[in-house]
Amino acid sequence: MSKSQPTLADVRKWPATVSVTDAARAIGCSRSHLYERVKRGDSPVKTIAVGARSHVVITADLIRLLSGEVQEAA
Repeated sequence: MSKSQPTLADVRKWPATVSVTDAARAIGCSRSHLYERVKRGDSPVKTIAVGARSHVVITADLIRLLSGEVQEAA
């Protein structure tokens, strides 16, 4: 994926899950900031733990956030 900030149209073409790095780029924050929010349990997007320390972001939830829907991630 490109290093520039993706548009909502770009994100809609992404696979079902994406890296925290790609999700942070789409949101417009740093990777470390999003990981910290995941760790605290207040991430704006739903994530799935992969192994002991890694997570992936659910693309549908990222689309929900970027499109302005107000539902909070669980």
